[in-house]
Amino acid sequence: MFGVGLLRGLGVTLKHFVGTYLDDLRWFGKRYYNPKALAVRQSAKARGVFTVQYPEERLPIPEEFRFIPFLLYEEGEGGAKIDRCTSCGICAKVCPPQCIWIQRSNDPVTGRPVPEPVEFYIDVDICMNCGLCAEYCPFDAIKMDHDFELATFDRFTEHIFNKEKLSKPVSYYASIRPRNYEREEAARAAKEAAKAARAGEAAAAKTAEVEA
Repeated sequence: MFGVGLLRGLGVTLKHFVGTYLDDLRWFGKRYYNPKALAVRQSAKARGVFTVQYPEERLPIPEEFRFIPFLLYEEGEGGAKIDRCTSCGICAKVCPPQCIWIQRSNDPVTGRPVPEPVEFYIDVDICMNCGLCAEYCPFDAIKMDHDFELATFDRFTEHIFNKEKLSKPVSYYASIRPRNYEREEAARAAKEAAKAARAGEAAAAKTAEVEA
């Protein structure tokens, strides 16, 4: 009994082993740099067992995959970059490994804080990719990226990301997380509509009070 079960198990292993090479022959000459081949080999229709030949072959990145954070900016007229970040510091406060540093500034005339960071630093080697900074940001100014290929020869100079390196347009965020972007924009539009409705009601009430 045990001998038959062992042979059956070895038969399954042998089937996968042979199927691997048969699948290689099926995609011979089209195995690399071919999205169609990779899509089939990563689906339920794949045969055998094979290793993804990275970097020639790459697995599709799920939308909810998260790596280091990045800052969002709106693209204004004339190529102007309008930062969503107001340098409130909530992301730095909730960061478990404390890898975020924000440099703020004050208006020289009024002395009030400027709602825009002068500099924004993240030590990507310390970052644990938890996403709490993005979750707690009240202005949707910080999101989690998909870019994980960050290896360098000098971590002390290359892995301290500044504001310039962290900043990416909203269009980039929409490209890597389309469903999240659509949901957030719908919520933003609903909030703005409710705000406009309240303002209209207040203006109408004030007008009616003046006329009375």
